[in-house]
Amino acid sequence: MVRGAVSIPATDLPVPARVRELAAGAVLTPVWRNELGGVTFRAEGDGVRFLKFGPRNAETSMANEAERLRWAGQYTPVPRVVEIGGDAAHEWLVTEGMPGLSAVDPRWIDEPATAVRAVGRGLRALHEALPVAACPFRWDVPSRLAKAAARGIQVPADLRSAPPVDRLVVCHGDACAPNTLLSDAGEWAAHVDLGALGVGDRWADIAVAALSTEWNYGPGWQHALVDAYGARWDAERIDYYQRLWQAT
Repeated sequence: MVRGAVSIPATDLPVPARVRELAAGAVLTPVWRNELGGVTFRAEGDGVRFLKFGPRNAETSMANEAERLRWAGQYTPVPRVVEIGGDAAHEWLVTEGMPGLSAVDPRWIDEPATAVRAVGRGLRALHEALPVAACPFRWDVPSRLAKAAARGIQVPADLRSAPPVDRLVVCHGDACAPNTLLSDAGEWAAHVDLGALGVGDRWADIAVAALSTEWNYGPGWQHALVDAYGARWDAERIDYYQRLWQAT
């Protein structure tokens, strides 16, 4: 998952043999490296596909992401799953390319007001589109605390009790700015990296999206993100969910 600690890898990054097989002769360009050791490659040949390849980890899995993409794709623009697989040490996910550029593409880094507005609007649209009653996945506080405990993470005592739920939605689960794609016109176009998608308080997503503006565009954009989403600043929930994100 993208948590701010991502980087654009060098173009001469070694390509794993399995990725070359999956690319089937397409031209490969590494586009993202995450903090878990995974790399996403853009494959250009007969169309554009994206190949995510990385070590298995306890936080999430590409199998989980594929399941969530297939579900969410019934309601909102997300990448279509082409192939999912893995071995004892690694896993991979192949998806079709989608129109648009990441909200942290250099073009949009140079236009932060446009990017932040699009990320906020896109997050609201996602929450409005995905039906809570039909969602089989959870991302509420109890489920997140349980997963953290299973990974041996000691969550501070003051984070074990959440503020009352404002509004349940199907959360993205990693609503950082890089995971929104923008159209040429500067509007949101799609969402990617849905490995943690599930039902939770909308502020769990809003708080993380706001925090990510600091990492990607610099200070001063958090309120603009919340305004673009169409909510009134909620200091208690923002503080709680940002600290929970950082702790887990």
